Amino acid sequence: MTDQQPPEHPPHDLVGVGIGPFNLSLAALAHPLTALSTAFYDQGTAFRWHPGLLIEDATLQVPFLADLVTLAAPASPWSFLSYLKERERLFPFYFAERFHIRRTEYDAYCRWVSENLPGLHFGHQIDAIRWNPERALFEIDFTQLDAAGTAEALGRTYSRNVALGIGTEPHIPEALKPLAEAHSVPVVHSAHYLENRERLIAAEHITVIGSGQSGAEIFLDLLRARPPGREKISWLARTEAFAPMEYSKLGLEHFTPDYTRYFHQLPETARDALGPQQWQLHKGIDTETIAAIHEELYRRTQHGGWPDAVLTPGVTVRTAGRVATTRVELHLEHVRQGTRTRLTTDAVVLATGYRERPIDALLAGLDPYMRRDASERPRIDDRYRLVLDPSVTGSVHVQNAERHTHGVGAPDLGLAAWRSATILNSITGTNPYPLPRRTAFTSFGLDRERALPPQNHHDMVPLAEHT
Repeated sequence: MTDQQPPEHPPHDLVGVGIGPFNLSLAALAHPLTALSTAFYDQGTAFRWHPGLLIEDATLQVPFLADLVTLAAPASPWSFLSYLKERERLFPFYFAERFHIRRTEYDAYCRWVSENLPGLHFGHQIDAIRWNPERALFEIDFTQLDAAGTAEALGRTYSRNVALGIGTEPHIPEALKPLAEAHSVPVVHSAHYLENRERLIAAEHITVIGSGQSGAEIFLDLLRARPPGREKISWLARTEAFAPMEYSKLGLEHFTPDYTRYFHQLPETARDALGPQQWQLHKGIDTETIAAIHEELYRRTQHGGWPDAVLTPGVTVRTAGRVATTRVELHLEHVRQGTRTRLTTDAVVLATGYRERPIDALLAGLDPYMRRDASERPRIDDRYRLVLDPSVTGSVHVQNAERHTHGVGAPDLGLAAWRSATILNSITGTNPYPLPRRTAFTSFGLDRERALPPQNHHDMVPLAEHT
């Protein structure tokens, strides 16, 4: 492995850390801005988007317009429609009349962009980011990796601005971590479902934990693979019900820039209280999947009897352990009912979601400059910049690490292009991507100019008089 070398090129205007959909969107929208010098790095060997969940026929939960660029630049050569045109598939797509495309197709589209867009550097692990006050630049240290992930060389680049798009990581509940790490019994996170699918199907009894879209899709896929009358599958969830995702037209306006602005202006305590209440906006199940599950279960009753499938919401896994060496025992509690029991199973799929990857270790060199909120989380302004000491003249933008400041839309693909355009408008100091002033019919909050407090109690009008 070679030593670090001094920089051979002028500093970049923007360096992206991570090449998932969000930074890929940023790179695609930055591409036509020829005056902007950019580079994007990712430790993976190629673009990969949730490969363990590319279940056959599973679709995105957002329309195809939520691609990398369209909602900011509909004429971009990196749009999903441009991808179809390149592949000579526009007419088949037109006649298919699909508003929601398959996940496999979205993944293929993103890979097409990543393989043709210049300035992307895979096989580069970013190790540290520091501010160099003498040069007024960010220093970005990286390790170049070979195809097997072994370090080949160390390097450093410099940039005036940084965009963090390091994504999320699978969340495994503490009670199940020892079993997931042991590998002797199949206890796998949904992120690794497809690579373990055959092993799971071969298990005598399977348990799926988690009530979101991933849990529903995996339960349905496993159910379809089991013979009628011998399904031997359980589906457990902490939520009170296997609930549908909020998908009404006005409900979807929570994923607009208008709502993002409203949420960002709320006090920190109000934001923290509001977030958990909105779980059904992003943790529910789409109605088509719920209908497909019910139809599959119903089909299995047509010759009499009920399928050997147990669906139980309102349940938590208190502890878990192995029985002999091949089975798992789950200790369950139903909080509302006040009861506890045990479930012995041969395989477990943890559809328990994802958490934002911590950025503190990567940004340890910037810690003295970072401003934090009352919960020690990074403060992030309305242009997706970490709030840093004024002595730092560069900006660190974040993508999908700002739910605590920007709300439920932070991980949503539908806001990717808008957020990338906001970042590029901020970095360039110009307006290469004009953005709409209004995006929702809903007015979130009161208009401050119209919601002035009354001058005295005589100005107050009882609600009953507002007719």
